Amino acid sequence: MSVIPPGPPRLLSVNTGRATVVDHTDAEGGVTGIGKRPVPGPVRVFAPGPKGTGGSGVEGDDVCDGRHHGGDHQAVYAYAREDLDRWERALGRELPGGIFGENFTTSGIDLNTARIGDRWRVGAELVLEVASARIPCRTFQGALGEPGWVGRFTREARPGAYLRVLREGSVSPGDTIAIVHRPDHDVTVELWFRAFTTDRSLLPRTLAAGAALEPEARERALRHLEKYGPA
Repeated sequence: MSVIPPGPPRLLSVNTGRATVVDHTDAEGGVTGIGKRPVPGPVRVFAPGPKGTGGSGVEGDDVCDGRHHGGDHQAVYAYAREDLDRWERALGRELPGGIFGENFTTSGIDLNTARIGDRWRVGAELVLEVASARIPCRTFQGALGEPGWVGRFTREARPGAYLRVLREGSVSPGDTIAIVHRPDHDVTVELWFRAFTTDRSLLPRTLAAGAALEPEARERALRHLEKYGPA
């Protein structure tokens, strides 16, 4: 288990991955960039453009399945060291930073209770906004090598957060994370995740996130509301 340093929330590692051929992805060419490893800073973080045309927002990181990953609303994926440590105990194995495919391994901040629309300043320049949660896929299960992983990860509902870039900047391991804005609603990363995986009755509640809700998610929530009414 990793030793988490005391003090304010911070970035423990910045992780990137290059396209690699595997047998557990549906991406064209059978390649994935999920196998991420910590890299030294500074690393530039930027808005990559719309999904399908823009990949990762982290310099030196590859996104290979543009249908489901990358783009402005999934520019950065963050996962908490505390949750990795929880999974280490459950799985009985070491889980280094980046193994879940996360770009940022964080400490001291609960990503699951973060609200959609929370804004973070990371280091001196970078400003990010919490956009959504990570939904697990076959590639994730294959990379981790844990049978039944998609279902287990989904039931645990500790998905980590996707973030969009509001102001680009460079970051390094050890940079502090400050919450500079918190919206006045209760749509957390965990609630968003449950709404789009195991409890569709929660979908109308996600609309309270307002403009911070990504357009595709908003459309799904509105269709559910029209069909079934409020929860």
